[in-house]
Amino acid sequence: MNSQILGLTDLTPAPIASVQTLEEKLAHVRSLLAAELLAAPGPDDACLTCSFQAEDVLLLHLVRELRPHIPVLFLDTGYHFADVYTYRDRIAADWNLNLINLSPANTVAQQEAEHGMLHQHAPDRCCALRKVEPLFAAVAGYKIWLTGLRREQARSRTALEEATNFTLPDGVVVRKLSPFADWTTRDVWQLCERFSIPLLPLYALGYSSIGCEPCTSIPTDPNDPRSGRWAGKKVECGIHIEAAPKP
Repeated sequence: MNSQILGLTDLTPAPIASVQTLEEKLAHVRSLLAAELLAAPGPDDACLTCSFQAEDVLLLHLVRELRPHIPVLFLDTGYHFADVYTYRDRIAADWNLNLINLSPANTVAQQEAEHGMLHQHAPDRCCALRKVEPLFAAVAGYKIWLTGLRREQARSRTALEEATNFTLPDGVVVRKLSPFADWTTRDVWQLCERFSIPLLPLYALGYSSIGCEPCTSIPTDPNDPRSGRWAGKKVECGIHIEAAPKP
């Protein structure tokens, strides 16, 4: 794999100790998934949100060992790169995914006719309409929510836990699992290569964190993979921000 991708400047073979550490991490994730998913009340009580970036696809690969037909929730904002849609459809077909595309209440054309280019002048509002609202409405129907989040991805995620109870705006509580919380980019990419998982071609162009096309650019800071998101106006879309407790 290209060592320049995702800001990785050194992908020389890791020492044996590092390989063993990765093996231990993998074993831990598999153990966590087995404990949580096998304890779930029913086969349809868990879902996995997938942006089809490397972490999510690797997690999906591991989860499918236990739940081949787990519901895979994809936020179809209408603003994604064409490459993302093509890759999504390829993986969905090759892996026979139970893919559920979540759409906002309004199409892109309807939203832009009513509000203009929200992603330019009010990105928080755009994310709320096209990501947060449809996702939270869908996740509320499950007991367990699996994500590919990692602490290393952003400063806003440094306190990320691999398992926690997450309260949705309507008060529903779901078990949120982020099994890769302490994983590095190197960990993810090494295992994707080991499992022969093809990745989004946008990585080869220099992108490291990939969201909606109008709000995603090649990183401006090589040490911050999310510095290419929202032109620096914000760091999170809101889908991983827990609702404030009601007074």
